[in-house]
Amino acid sequence: MNDEEARTRLLDAAEALFYAEGVQAVGMDRIRAESGVPLKRLYRLYPAKESLVTAYLERRDRRWTAGLREAVAGSADPVGAAFDWLGRWFSEPDFRGCAFLNAYGELGAGPAGVLDVVRRHKAELRALLAEIAGPGREALAEQLLLLVEGATVVAALEPGPAAAARAREAAYVLVGAGVTRPGR
Repeated sequence: MNDEEARTRLLDAAEALFYAEGVQAVGMDRIRAESGVPLKRLYRLYPAKESLVTAYLERRDRRWTAGLREAVAGSADPVGAAFDWLGRWFSEPDFRGCAFLNAYGELGAGPAGVLDVVRRHKAELRALLAEIAGPGREALAEQLLLLVEGATVVAALEPGPAAAARAREAAYVLVGAGVTRPGR
């Protein structure tokens, strides 16, 4: 097994375990066992658990953000497309909320690398929502962000598309109201 295959196996195991059980609940030995990668190679590729958590979140960010971008790209109704995509995500059998907020909730501001990934992910989401909102509608983008985050939290407690549908309806009210007041 080459290093790239070992990385993939480690990240696959880390993502499944960290997302399902939490970062602190899963040790490096468990990831080694699940991945089949020898401990020595694991620590050569990821010298500390923080580096593995950071790599897991970075990979998840790339996939998650690309999925959402793809869902809204070219849509005549990007607001609806975004919340429909969220509804499908909330309905996945292994849905357990936002991996980034889950990691932050467990680790707080401790590991700088993890916190940086969480902040970058949320900044990317904010930027995507600003694109959807359109130029000069920063307040709307911020409100859409709150709807997305709130729906994600509600769906973590009540899985399924209902929270996304309710948030989509609230988003349509905001879009229709032409909310553009900056600083609110």
